[in-house]
Amino acid sequence: MTFEDLKEKLTDGASREVSPNRGSSVPQDAAIPLERTSIADWRRANDIDPSKQIRITKVSHMRYQHEDLDEITRFLRDFGMSVAKKTDSQRWYRGYGSDQYVYYAEQGPNKFLGGTFEVESYADLEKASLLPNAGRIEKLDDAPGGGYLLTLTDPEGFPVNLIYGQEAAQPGSMPEILTTNYEAEKPRVARFQRFKPGPAAVHKLGHFGLCVQNFEAQVEFYTRNFNLVPSDFLYVPDESSEKGRKDVALFAHIDRGSDYVDHHTFFMSTNTSSHVHHCSFEVHDFDTQNLGHEWLASKGYKNVWGVGRHILGSQLFDYWWDTSGNMIEHYADGDLVNDETPVGWGAAGDESLAVWGPEVPKWFLD
Repeated sequence: MTFEDLKEKLTDGASREVSPNRGSSVPQDAAIPLERTSIADWRRANDIDPSKQIRITKVSHMRYQHEDLDEITRFLRDFGMSVAKKTDSQRWYRGYGSDQYVYYAEQGPNKFLGGTFEVESYADLEKASLLPNAGRIEKLDDAPGGGYLLTLTDPEGFPVNLIYGQEAAQPGSMPEILTTNYEAEKPRVARFQRFKPGPAAVHKLGHFGLCVQNFEAQVEFYTRNFNLVPSDFLYVPDESSEKGRKDVALFAHIDRGSDYVDHHTFFMSTNTSSHVHHCSFEVHDFDTQNLGHEWLASKGYKNVWGVGRHILGSQLFDYWWDTSGNMIEHYADGDLVNDETPVGWGAAGDESLAVWGPEVPKWFLD
């Protein structure tokens, strides 16, 4: 390039106005990468028979072991949960939704005890009891709402909990859906926005994520045995592969047919070690989330990442370390999908994680 060419290029660049940012709620066909397939075709390609699967209805609650129950209780209250029931060695924490509890903790050395899925029927528990490394079906006499619980382990040793027969709780009051004034539409007349500082009240458990060593085997286990289907895969280059790349992360949702569900209930990412990555709980809106973020910061808790907005799933996010060293997230405004939503593939990388927010920690997916 000559000096005159460079001068012309710089001059043209300086004369052009920078395009302002803009947001759009676009149809899923416009948002999902062009490389895609239908859920039905993906299942056929992987020889998956839905009629043989254990039918999950939703993600119910998380289960952890903590050395100091009083300490984790203070944190979870500041995070936005309330104590539903407690004993000397156990705690159940709830949100304001219809779940009896969204988080269970028991006394003991810090340990991940697994995420918990609600299933359609007792027969699903019986079907699950036939899987390798499945425990016995236990009646939950002491837990709020009762029900039956079965725990099995996946190929990498993560506990998988299944619950059935739990009575629904009476939901708490829903936060107000605020009226917003825009530049051309101003419906909020003679009404002022006011807020009360405090924790971001948790509504429900939304999803949890695992870091795994044998990604293909784990995907096979969860998508073959349960009605979990991919929303999105992320991949990295791999010259040894036939396609020149390999999948390294999965965002999966519960297949409920035409009913709309959260973009992902379950997340997995390839790693050199097997460990839980995080669990995530829904809150009301952006103001709620930011006020909760400030509340946790004022209490001296350690922020991991956020507030920001994800790309896959679109959620507003903020991640924190709890007092036992586990990562936990608030989210709001997530995408909804159903059986008509294609499975998408995209390149993995920091740029695929968020459209705005603080810089992602380099170790975030470690």
